[in-house]
Amino acid sequence: MVKEQVGEFSIKGKDCLTLSDYTADEIKNLLILSSQLKHKHKAGEQNKALDGKVLAMIFDKHSTRTRVSFAVAMTQLGGQFLELSSKELQYERGESIEDTARILSSYVNGIMIRTSSHQHVEELAKHASVPVINGLTDLYHPCQALADLLTLQEKKGDLSQLKLAYVGDGNNVLHSLMHGAAATGLSLSISTPEGYEPMKKVWEAIQIGKQQGIHIDFHLDPYEAVKEADAIYTDVWASMGQEEEKERRNKVFAPYQVNQKLMKQAKSDAVFMHCLPAYRGLEVSTEVMDGAQSVVFAQAENRLHTSKALLLSLIG
Repeated sequence: MVKEQVGEFSIKGKDCLTLSDYTADEIKNLLILSSQLKHKHKAGEQNKALDGKVLAMIFDKHSTRTRVSFAVAMTQLGGQFLELSSKELQYERGESIEDTARILSSYVNGIMIRTSSHQHVEELAKHASVPVINGLTDLYHPCQALADLLTLQEKKGDLSQLKLAYVGDGNNVLHSLMHGAAATGLSLSISTPEGYEPMKKVWEAIQIGKQQGIHIDFHLDPYEAVKEADAIYTDVWASMGQEEEKERRNKVFAPYQVNQKLMKQAKSDAVFMHCLPAYRGLEVSTEVMDGAQSVVFAQAENRLHTSKALLLSLIG
């Protein structure tokens, strides 16, 4: 039974471009709502609050978890969804993003987009009159970070008492985890190869919030980063669009593989996290990925419940 209750908060009509769009209390309430929706779903309770609502889903990148979680979320909440791609929309042929945003806003109640350019999504949100949700860009992956925080909270408890170690590429997933850590008080220890650190502007934004008592640090040595960690997180070494760099990246990142040797440097009950898809034998060893400490499929499932909480809060 979920003991915490959702506090009074309203983000209806807002966008979700990064987790920094929300206050600490708003993120906390989204996590509580996600947990409540999950428990009610497991108990067989139905919630059709989005009956009559339609979500446009634009995919310019391959997707499993984002595509399915939002489609199922809308269906379970009584709404409908449209799957689109840039090839099916006129902006691929030169129609402006501004016009596309205005037209879609007159048909649907929300837009979820998964694409490369974060600037593209910001432009879409600027001109849309309905909420725009970032399903992934080159800079941020806020929906994944919400599911990660929910999973960590379920498995380990109070986020403000935990340490998460992120080992690997300083990418969009890490950027959103940094925002999530700053908001929840989660301690985050980062380790990437030199030259692959998280973007400077994300660090600068985090530094501004130092007075809030957040704890985010960096180590070149992954073994140093994971000491006393409650969880170790990694992601693919070459993201979509970086395929031509894969061979070089595999060599650079080899010392950053999450394997049993690295896991043993963390707490004995530490969990392993990955946003998926995962490549066994590269960023994570098979024994860790498929081992007892792995919670990767719990993370994947929680994409559904955090998507439902977002949709209810933004367009409900």
